[in-house]
Amino acid sequence: MEQRADVILKRGGGRLLKSGGAWVFDNEIADVKGLYMNGDLVRVTDFDGYPLGIGFINRNSKIRVRMLTRNADEVIDSEFFRKRIRAAWEYRKKVTDTSSCRVIFGEADDLPGITIDKYEDVLVVESLALGMDRRKEEIVDILKEVLAEDGIRIRGVYERSDAKERLKEGMERKKGFIGPEFDTNVRITENGVKYIVDVKDGQKTGFFLDQKYNRKAIQSLCRGADVLDCFTHTGSFGLNAALAGASHVTSVDASQSAIDMALKNAELNGFNVPSDIGGGRYAGAVAGADGTIVTPENGSPRVQYLVADVLELLPKLVAAGKQYDVVILDPPAFAKAKASVRNATKGYREINTAGMKLVKKGGFLATCSCSHFMTRELFEQMLRQSARDAHVRVRQVEARSQAPDHPILWTAAESDYLKFYILQVV
Repeated sequence: MEQRADVILKRGGGRLLKSGGAWVFDNEIADVKGLYMNGDLVRVTDFDGYPLGIGFINRNSKIRVRMLTRNADEVIDSEFFRKRIRAAWEYRKKVTDTSSCRVIFGEADDLPGITIDKYEDVLVVESLALGMDRRKEEIVDILKEVLAEDGIRIRGVYERSDAKERLKEGMERKKGFIGPEFDTNVRITENGVKYIVDVKDGQKTGFFLDQKYNRKAIQSLCRGADVLDCFTHTGSFGLNAALAGASHVTSVDASQSAIDMALKNAELNGFNVPSDIGGGRYAGAVAGADGTIVTPENGSPRVQYLVADVLELLPKLVAAGKQYDVVILDPPAFAKAKASVRNATKGYREINTAGMKLVKKGGFLATCSCSHFMTRELFEQMLRQSARDAHVRVRQVEARSQAPDHPILWTAAESDYLKFYILQVV
């Protein structure tokens, strides 16, 4: 066993750890005995010497130790990681479609600080903790071996460790190939919908796998419906609606590059989207000054794309008296820190109030938040206030969360982040 330093907690320290959490914070530590470097394994003991386990230490981070095991005598070697990785994969095989899924979800899989997504035969790695970052290539190699046991051959691995969180660990943001280069536009199929996932330049690891079954949940509501899909990103909710039989779908995003990819995905699924309408290079529709959506003279295409700021567009659509059978709101995280929750709540309330006003009587609003700082209680409170502001009565159809390949560890609040509600305006 390698030599390890000992991290000794203060009296009363380690409350999260003792309740099942995986982190020890800098202000909970009384002393560190022994020599170590940032990223090394250390033993953690309570103030009275009681052993609490082994983790990675990093003095650059307020999360001073990320725990790997509660057994202070356990050997941390390749076989240790193999057991953890195999357990994570066996879990996914039981709970989700594994063609494209999150294979490793950090602390929720007892592998703190590393996330690995699988897109068909490509892996995308996000490493956010120094101790795990030093072992990421070993972990990738073991994962490839575990997948090969089920006949899955990985043709390429790309690293997307470019999140700002790495700076808090004293690491540089990084992206690039791990191993041989390959085409980073990867084709996947989810819920019968085909997508091109840009693992190199797309958001996060390229695609939001956590919404897989929420996208499927809206399909039955969208048959024959006029649908407004806001913050569409690369078109996922809108395409689920269209393939489920929606009569018309308008998908909106502020990013031209996202809409460009959404159009490619629409064409991949057999939808012919017109170009050069209203001066937009790719837009299938454009917003008029009054918020109305202008469509081609030869009739509306089944799927239209609009480059617009949703926060500005929704009030214009309300003022124009526009209404839809289904409105979908899938915004980015408005609350990226606890201090921003108040302003985020205001933003959520504005878009949900407008969204409810845009839903026809008997129609549906699908709305969500992907910030763990916006708790379920706060989100529901905001939705109730939005209904009052919109002067509508709503009833809950479903309250959902992230897909099960993003498991929620009850002792790790940050793993419970996605809230997804389907409401009917009655």
